[in-house]
Amino acid sequence: MTDVATGVRHDWTLNEIKALFDLPFNDLLFQAQTAHRANFDPNAVQISTLLSIKTGACPEDCSYCPQSAKYDTGLERERLLPLEEVRTAALNAKQNGASRFCMGAAWRNPTDKNLDRVIEMISLVKDLGMESCVTLGMLTREQTRKLKTAGLDYYNHNLDTSPEYYEQIITTRTYQDRLDTLENVRSEDINVCCGGIVGMGETDKDRSALLQQLANLPEHPQSVPINLLVQVENTPLYGTEELDPIEFVRTIAVARIMMPASVVRLSAGRTGMSEEMQALCFLAGANSIFYGDTLLTTPNPEENKDMDLFNKLGIVANGEQQAAAAADDSAAA
Repeated sequence: MTDVATGVRHDWTLNEIKALFDLPFNDLLFQAQTAHRANFDPNAVQISTLLSIKTGACPEDCSYCPQSAKYDTGLERERLLPLEEVRTAALNAKQNGASRFCMGAAWRNPTDKNLDRVIEMISLVKDLGMESCVTLGMLTREQTRKLKTAGLDYYNHNLDTSPEYYEQIITTRTYQDRLDTLENVRSEDINVCCGGIVGMGETDKDRSALLQQLANLPEHPQSVPINLLVQVENTPLYGTEELDPIEFVRTIAVARIMMPASVVRLSAGRTGMSEEMQALCFLAGANSIFYGDTLLTTPNPEENKDMDLFNKLGIVANGEQQAAAAADDSAAA
C-alpha cells in the first residue's frame, strides 16, 4: 500500500480503505499520528461552539434527529433567535476559548428573508473577532454568493453516511442534493465543513464508503466532523446497537490518514465517551471539538470537563490556522 502519511489523494478505493480499517490497531494509530504530525501541531485542538438559532419543526425526516417535525421528541419549536441573544452566546463562547462560532437552523433550505437575518448574525460574530460557520440546509448558488459577501468562513453540510445506506436514514432529500449544495459552497470559495454520523446501524462497508465520498470530493473538506450517534427517544434510530468504541477510534484514524490536511472534529457523542476513548481519538488525529453543554439540542460535555482533560493530556486550545502554522514552523526548523 502507498505511504499515505504524505500527500492528498482523491482516488481512494474501497479495498484500500478496508485495508486501513483492517490494520492492527497500533499500526493504524501510528500511521494516523504520523499523518497528523506532518500537517498539524499534535498537541493543539481547535475549539468551536455550536448554537441552535432556530429549533425544531424541520420538514426533513432524518432518522437520527430530534428536530424533525415527524417525530414526537418533546422538543419545543422555537423561532429564529434575536440578534442580542446570538451576540451574548458568541461573546460567552469567545471568553471560554472558542475560536469559531457555529450557528445551526432547522430548515430544509432558508428563505431569502431568513438568510438576510442570518447574515446579520454572521456580521455580529465577525465583529467579535471570531470565525463564523452556519448550517442552514440546502443552498442555491445565489444564496452562497450572499454568504460569501457577508464574510462567512465555513458552511457545514454533512453527507451523513454512505450513498447505499443513505435512503434508509433520510428520504426527504437525496444524496445528490447534498453534493450539489457542497458544490455551490465550494464555487464561492467558502470553507467546507462536511462529515458524517457513525453508529446508525450501518455496516463496516458503509463507514468506508462515507470516508471514500468525503476524500474523493474535488477538494477535501477543510473540516471533517465525525459524529457518534446520540440516540434520542422516539426517533427511528433510538435503540440501535451501539458502535464499538474501538471501531469509532479506527474511523477517526482512517479519516485522518485519508484527509491528512483537513481538521478532523471529534463531534457529537462525546458525552457518552470516557476520557480514555477521547484521548485515543486525539491520538488518532482528531484536532477539533465542540465546546459547550449542548450541541444544537443534544448533550455535550461541560466546559470544565474538557479543560480538565486537555490539562491531563497536555493539549492546548488553538485555532486551526495557528495549529497549521506551528506545524509549518516545526517542519522548517
